[in-house]
Parts: sequence; structure tokens; C-alpha cells
Amino acid sequence: MSEKVQKALELFNSGFNCSQAVMGTFCRQFGMDEQLSMKLTCGFAGGLRCGEVCGAVAGAVMIIGLRYGQYIADDKASKVKCYEITSQFMEECVKRKGTVLCREILGYDVRDTVTRAKFPGRQTEVCPKIIETVVLLLEEMGF
Repeated sequence: MSEKVQKALELFNSGFNCSQAVMGTFCRQFGMDEQLSMKLTCGFAGGLRCGEVCGAVAGAVMIIGLRYGQYIADDKASKVKCYEITSQFMEECVKRKGTVLCREILGYDVRDTVTRAKFPGRQTEVCPKIIETVVLLLEEMGF
């Protein structure tokens, strides 16, 4: 297991969510404060709390943005590069996991409290696997 996967899983197991675990693992290498990154990514878990794009995947896309993202209005090349890398990342996630949607990864929508109650512990089983996949993919991509 890589050091980054290990750190991400430690963050998750210590009480941070999937998005925070991914961002917290990579933020410092891009000069981002860990406390700020944890605050920024807190609301992305559970697919933005509505079962959409997995928080771990969203965290990884933020990392891609930290490396390749456009920050000067007329720097269209950075925008294109970021979009290309993001698309490659997303396509590979779908190949490896079958989906990037939280509700499909978990098998239920996080908003559905009745169904969620039928799967106690599901997040502690499933989320570490997607976190590991996302972190390994970022590493393979040179992050």
C-alpha cells in the first residue's frame, strides 16, 4: 500500500469524509493549508449530500485543478489541459469502479434515511475502496 493511500485511509478512519481524505492527502504538495482544505471539501461527501459524484472523486478533481487549473482569465491552454486531465481521470474511474456516482457506489442514496438504515456500516466498507482507487489513480497520473 502506498504512503498516500495509507494517509488517505488514516484520515478517513479518523473521522474525515471521503473528499477530505483525498484532499488532505495531496493538499500540502500544492501549497494548500490542510485545515483550509478540510473545510473546503467537507460538503462534498455523499455526492454533495445528494448521491451524485462521489466525494472521493470530487476531491481528486480538485487536486487535478490545483495542478492544472486555469487561474488567469485568458489562459485558455490551462483550462483545456485541466479539462483533458479531468476527463481522463473520470473515464478511468468509471472503467475501474463502473460508476462515479455515490448512490451507485454505496447502493443507496444518502438522503434516503430508511434505506440507509438497512445498510449500517456500508460506508465503512465501501468508501475506503473508492478512496484507495482514486488515490492510486492520481498517483499513476503523476500526482
